[in-house]
Amino acid sequence: MAVNRDKPDKWKKDIAKSVDLFNKWFMNFAPKTFRESRVKTTKEVAATLKITDNLINLKRGVLKKYPGILPTLRMCTCPPLARDRLVGLAQVSKSMIVRMEKKQKLPAKLKDEELEKELKKITKIISKMADYDILPWLEKGKATPQKVYRAATIIADRFCGAVADPLIRNAQEARQLDLIGKWLKKRGYKHIPPGTGLKYTDLKPGFFSFRLIVPVRNSENGKTINIPVDAVVKPRKARAKNFPLLIEAKSAGDFANVNKRRKEEAKKVSQLRETYGKKVQFILFLCGYFDSGYLGYEAAEGIDWVWEHRINDLAQFGL
Repeated sequence: MAVNRDKPDKWKKDIAKSVDLFNKWFMNFAPKTFRESRVKTTKEVAATLKITDNLINLKRGVLKKYPGILPTLRMCTCPPLARDRLVGLAQVSKSMIVRMEKKQKLPAKLKDEELEKELKKITKIISKMADYDILPWLEKGKATPQKVYRAATIIADRFCGAVADPLIRNAQEARQLDLIGKWLKKRGYKHIPPGTGLKYTDLKPGFFSFRLIVPVRNSENGKTINIPVDAVVKPRKARAKNFPLLIEAKSAGDFANVNKRRKEEAKKVSQLRETYGKKVQFILFLCGYFDSGYLGYEAAEGIDWVWEHRINDLAQFGL
C-alpha cells in the first residue's frame, strides 16, 4: 500500500512545508555551528602559520614534520586549491596527499630521497600560488600580529565554507534519527544501541536500531556488498521471519543537489529486492528541498516516503 508516492496532488503543499521546516532549522543551527567551527579552525590556521614562519620559510622539512598542515596550506593559495588540483599541478601521487591530510602521515614505503623530491614539488606550488592579498607580507612589509590574525580568519572562512555542508548534513541526519527514535519509543518500541554486534536479522518485533548493515548481492559480479541503512525497525505485529522496515533519512538544502543523488536510493532498492524479494519495504524520511522531479523519480521506482513535518505517517507502514 502506498502512503505518499501515489498522491501527487499533495506533493506541492508538502514540498513548501518541507522547505520551510529545513530553512527554520538551518537559520537556528547553521550560524552557531559555523561560528564554533570558525573559532576552532582559526586557531588551527594560526598554529600552521606559526610553524611555517607565516609561510615565509615554507620548507619541505616543515611538511615532513607536520604533514597534517597540508589542507591549511591549500587554503593559502590564490585560488584555494582542491586536493585533486594540487595533485595535478604538483604531479605527485594522490594517495600521498590523501595520507598526509587524512592520516597526518607520510608515505611509509617512500625512500627519503624520493620523499624529499615529492615534498619539494608540493611546497613549490604552494609558494608560487600563495595569496598575497591575504598574506601581504610575502610580497612586502612585515607579518604583524594583526595581519597574521586577519589572514588566519580569512583562511578559516575558506575552510569552514568547504566543511560547512558535511557538518550541516551530519547534524541534520542525527536530528532526523533522533526524531524517529523518539516517535518509536512513544509507541513502545525499544532501541538497541550500536556496538552490540546486532545484525538486521536479529531484530525482534517491537525493536529498532540505527545505522545497520544489510548485505546484498551485486547482480553484475555475484559478490556481496554491504548497504548501510539509517534506521531498521521490526514492526510489533510482524512475524519473526518478516523483513524489517528500512528507513533512509534524507535532507537537502537545495533542489539541484537532490536530483543528482536520486539514483542512489533507486539502486539500493533494486539491490535489496533482487536479494530479498519484492516485499522489501524501503522508505525515505524527508526534510528540505525535494521537488516534484525527485519525488516522481522515486515513486516510479516504487519508493515511498514520509515527510518530517508529517512524521505520524510512519504508522501507515505498520508501525
